[in-house]
Amino acid sequence: MTGVAASDGPDASARPNGTPRRRGRPPRTESAGTRDRILAAAREEFSERGYEKTSVRGIAKSAGVDSALVHHYFGTKEQVFEAAVEVAFAPALKARDTVLDGPLDEVGERMTRMILGLWENPVTRAPLLAIVRSAVNNETAAGVFRRLIASQLLRRIAGQLDLPDAELRAELAAAQLVGIAMIRYVIKVEPLASADPEEIVRRVAPVVQGHLTRP
Repeated sequence: MTGVAASDGPDASARPNGTPRRRGRPPRTESAGTRDRILAAAREEFSERGYEKTSVRGIAKSAGVDSALVHHYFGTKEQVFEAAVEVAFAPALKARDTVLDGPLDEVGERMTRMILGLWENPVTRAPLLAIVRSAVNNETAAGVFRRLIASQLLRRIAGQLDLPDAELRAELAAAQLVGIAMIRYVIKVEPLASADPEEIVRRVAPVVQGHLTRP
């Protein structure tokens, strides 16, 4: 397999379709799990160090690969972060359709259970924490997070509402749940941090429902 020549700066060349070429020289024999290992290392680095203090070199060291290989698979640090966000949000995007599938007068409860379920699960909570911490402290990371949430989640939910100000309704509902997640899982303020998830659903779902469907 012929590799792409490694470079310290951006590759000025482009493919015929105009997209930039990936940088870095991949090894002749690549493990099928190399990309996943880099992403796992990236999530850990972003979680521990935040976006600004994380570097491609640090991600590569944590993954046990050369920096050029990180560039080859993902490009810039921003692109690595975006890929890590997409992987972390994959369960939410899969669960999105279950939120939309069912009676409209129960969508608030389904949405509340979906978001809380992702945060309650230790497997999905860890990457979410990494993303949120980076997005709170860095505008570049926040922009990546915002684009994904808006395009992949909120607009899809808004599209199913068929009500005035549908996008604003979806964003208000999301803001309610993101605020709860921040206080419960990131800042860990009591008594919310230790409250029973079912009690949270009971109290919050009607509020979320109101944001989504109240006239």
